[in-house]
Order: sequence, then structure tokens, then C-alpha cells
Amino acid sequence: MYTLPHLLAPLRLDRWQQAECWPGAIIDGIAHYPSTPPRLLYSPIDRQEHGQLLPASAVEVSAAVGCAIVAFEAWRTVPAPRRGELVRRIGEAVRLHKTQLAQLITLEAGKIASEAEGEVQEWIDVCDYAAGLSRQLHGLTIASERPQHRLLEQWHPLGVVGVISAFNFPVAVWAWNAMLALVCGDAVVWKPSEKTPLCALAATALVLDVLRDFGDAPAGLIQLVQGDAVVGDHLASDRHIALISATGSVAMGRAVAQHAATRLGRSLLELGGNNAAIITASADLELAARAIVFAAAGTCGQRCTSLRRLFVHEEIADALQEKLITAYQHLNVGDPRFATTLIGPLIDDAAMKRMHAALAQAEIEGGRILIGGGQVRVGGNVPDGGCYVRPALLAMPEQTDVVHDETFAPVLYLMRYARLNEAIALNNAVSQGLSSAIFTTDLREAGAFIGPAGSDCGLANVNAGTSGAEIGGAFGGEKDTGGGRESGSDAWKNYMRRATNTLNDGHALPLAQGVRFG
Repeated sequence: MYTLPHLLAPLRLDRWQQAECWPGAIIDGIAHYPSTPPRLLYSPIDRQEHGQLLPASAVEVSAAVGCAIVAFEAWRTVPAPRRGELVRRIGEAVRLHKTQLAQLITLEAGKIASEAEGEVQEWIDVCDYAAGLSRQLHGLTIASERPQHRLLEQWHPLGVVGVISAFNFPVAVWAWNAMLALVCGDAVVWKPSEKTPLCALAATALVLDVLRDFGDAPAGLIQLVQGDAVVGDHLASDRHIALISATGSVAMGRAVAQHAATRLGRSLLELGGNNAAIITASADLELAARAIVFAAAGTCGQRCTSLRRLFVHEEIADALQEKLITAYQHLNVGDPRFATTLIGPLIDDAAMKRMHAALAQAEIEGGRILIGGGQVRVGGNVPDGGCYVRPALLAMPEQTDVVHDETFAPVLYLMRYARLNEAIALNNAVSQGLSSAIFTTDLREAGAFIGPAGSDCGLANVNAGTSGAEIGGAFGGEKDTGGGRESGSDAWKNYMRRATNTLNDGHALPLAQGVRFG
């Protein structure tokens, strides 16, 4: 069984610990211990205290942004392939410490071992992706209507990127943003979740170690400021932040967007997802059941891509319902440090209260709990203090008000439908638009779902669950999910600015659109 002290030495976090307090900011590689009141840190596994955090102040946030500006001004002129080499080396460092990082994620976020390791692998994968991307930041040559003229489109480094990340992916989401930003020539100021500060310190420590050994990298490329929403508000409001990328709840995203909008700043938002799956009459039910259980119960339902709503064709609803009940009966809930555990704890008491409130409201609205929903008794591999719950499966008469809300917990609402167009309309009827899925063996049904009149989500999968996105594709959603895209495809363009150049290599000065002057 691993413990926090066991993990600190290889990650070198102990060099920043001061009388069991952790710094609220790492600015230019130097720890800052503000005089603000400390915040106690607990593990969701057993609610045991493992230190205190001294949140950053507005002064520290401004200092971090200022140092990042200086670093950006030097980094933007370093050739992109050289910037890619830095990110490649970061990936190698993460590979060396994958086990320790994953175990720290388990201790601080409550993820089971395989999911925690998968999250660190995402960081490694995005480093590989970004390193290759550093030689492919292509612009365009565009035909001009004027003789001896040409148009060029170039992409230049953007500036300082602010990143606000959530507890459920305490390392990966920052890496999606930061590794691409570094390759694109930007500096990064990171405000992580106040619930997972040690994961952020560990990630920062690894990157700073690589930066110190990299000759072309200026000090200050990566800055860390920790604390609650007030710190995030300061970051979003700073006019020197060229892009604020925020991942978390819809309410948080709205606040960030409003702060950025007052200064006409750019924001990239990846917010809540009330995700649905449609199970058609032709679906492979064994395949569907496996995908449903992981998507709904994995990470204790605390993914933005977790499955919340299930629309099942009336012809096969009874059969699938029985399969799901059987599968839920065999889900091992408990301490995520045990190899046999499949479901770890909810992050805190507030999350458990929200789950219980949603279940109670669902019953008021006509729902029936088929299995799960209760708190798991202490004993065996279930330690005292943690919020351990049984994933809940409910049969709902229709898509009621509670189903329209995203409960960040393992709650799955099962509803029946008769026609595919009805199910697609139900999928699209909520305000969020992140991830969706259809299970079918009918090519026409699959085509309808992923077509322009189908799912309105940013992710629309066929015979695959709603969670488990790969880094090669752009990740994000529509409507209240924020519209942002992170990670793969052309998401790198978020972190750069576009410049259109007109080049005249002749002696005449013809005007566009045939305009004549003089």
C-alpha cells in the first residue's frame, strides 16, 4: 500500500514543503508561501489530512502572469521544432515517473490504479503528439486576384495561456493545454483544482526539472497559482492573459467567460456533459452493456463524459435492464489502492449529498431505483471517512427535470423509446452537448445519428461508450458545454494567432476588387 511520503521523494515535492504547508504559487521555479489562511488537504480515500495549502493571493497571480510574459517574449522566437524537443523531453520525464504520478492521482482524486495510470499515459501521449505537431504548424499560400501578388497565412505564438483545470483529471487536462501551448510558443499559468493541489505540484516539479536542463528555455514558461475560485477569477480577468482555457462545471465556465469577455479576451471552455447513449433494437447487447457500465460507473461517475442518460428501444429494454442489474451487482466498490477495486470514492461529502438529493428528486418525479444508490458500509477494503456509494441505475418514465441536470456522480437514468428520431430528439433536448453514443448494427441508424440531423454533441460515437476519448481527436462540446476544443486535430490553432500577409513582388500597385484611385 503506497502512502504520500513514499511518493514525494522521486517527484522532489519535499523541497517545497515548509512545516507541512505547501506553497500557493510556484513562480519562476520559486515557491511562494502567502500569508493567506491555510486550507487543509484531505484524501478522498479516508479523509485523512496530508498537509495544508497556502492559497495564492492576487499579488502572486499578477506576479506569475508578469513572469510568464517575460518568458513568452523569449520563447516565441525559438524555432517550433526546438520547442517540440522540450515537450518530447517532458514526455520522457513523465514516463520515468508514471507509477508515482498515478499513485498520487489515486491518493488525491480517488481514481483506481488503471484509470490513474491511463491519465498519466494521456500526458505522455499528448507530448508525443505535440512533439510531432511542432513540425506541422502549417499556414497557407492563397491565390491573389492581383498580378504579381500573393497572400500568405501564418500562425504565430499567441501569448500567455491561463489554464483552469478540474479535480477529476488533475494532470491530463492541464497537459492537453500546456504541452500544445509550449509547442505553439506560449507560456502557461496554471490554476488547478483546489481539491488536487499535490498533483499540480508534482506535474510542475517534473516540468521545471526538464526546463532547467534545456538550454533554450527561458525561466518562467510554466507558472503555478493555487487556490479557490477567487484565484481563477483573478486569472481570467487579467488583460495580459491571451487565452483562458477552463475545464469544469457550467457555472464555473460562465463566470470565467464573463470575466474574459469584459476585456474582450479569448476563452476556451470545456464544461459539463449530460451525456446519453441510444441502444437500438439491433444492438449487440453484450457490447452495449460493457460500454454502459464503464461509462456510467467508472471514475465513480465523475467524468465530464460519464454516461447519465440511457435511451433503450422498447423491444430490448427488459433484456438490457437485467444485464445491467447483474453487472452492477458485481461492481467492487472500495479503496482505489486495491487491485480488485473497480469503483473508488466520490471526491467529498458535498458530491455524495448531491447524489442522494438527485435520487430523491428522481423518485418524486416517478423514477424507480433498480439497483444501487446507497452508501457502502465501512469494512473490508472500504475505509472509514471516504464517500463510497453504490452506482445507481434508475428507470424513469420520461426525461424529467432531474434528468436534465448533470449530477456529477454514478447515477444512470434508463428510459424507453419507440422510434429512433424520438431518441435522437431526447438526446439533444438537454442544455449540455458534450458526448453521445449509439449502439446499433444498422448502418442507416448509425448514419442518422452522426449526421447533421443527428446528435448535436461534440462527440458522437457508434458502438463505443461516451467516455474514453483519444488525444488525436479534438475534444469538447456544444451548447452549455462551452464550444471549446482541446487536444488533437486542429485544436492547436487555439494557442496561436493568425496573420494574413499580402506580398507584392512587382512595381505596380493594383488595388483589390478593381478599385481605382488617382
